[in-house]
Amino acid sequence: MLKKEYVRDGKNRVIGSVTSGFSDESAVIRDDQNQFAGRTSDRFDTTRDAHGNLVSLNTSDPGLLINRKR
Repeated sequence: MLKKEYVRDGKNRVIGSVTSGFSDESAVIRDDQNQFAGRTSDRFDTTRDAHGNLVSLNTSDPGLLINRKR
């Protein structure tokens, strides 16, 4: 079952969302304008940006992709 969580800043504004629960143990990250920001993989502990570039090799942290310069 897919689960969508919203990421908020200190002023309680939505700055992104994380959708998890995919069968391949990944999560999709979208920014505040609902644009695809990247994907994390819990299976491989990696984080990739929207272009498929590796952002982190040892953690699947969606926070690395939110508010990231393009």
